[in-house]
Amino acid sequence: MTIEEYISDQDETIRPRLLTVCHIIREAIPNAEERISWGMPTFWKGRNIIHFAAAKKHIGIYPGAEAVEAFALRLTEYKTSKGAIQLPNNKELPTGLISEIARWCYESYRVKRT
Repeated sequence: MTIEEYISDQDETIRPRLLTVCHIIREAIPNAEERISWGMPTFWKGRNIIHFAAAKKHIGIYPGAEAVEAFALRLTEYKTSKGAIQLPNNKELPTGLISEIARWCYESYRVKRT
């Protein structure tokens, strides 16, 4: 399954939001490979960098616990848990923040590999 197929399998009301999240991450980390991992759209570069997925009332972004901790002060209006951020479907997507988190994850991983 591809990310596009995953998105097309979701409810038509959530597809535009999922496409937006995908586009934001794709532009933020263009060198990452796109795949499905753990049943979720995933951006990968030697390991999983960031995932996203549709849920009933939100889109989940899964950048890992370190990223959630690093951006904690900017995530106060969202429900978070270890490694996960819930973006409610009834709120505007924080496009800039999603992009920054994706780049942070990519750069953080790169630094750890060298």
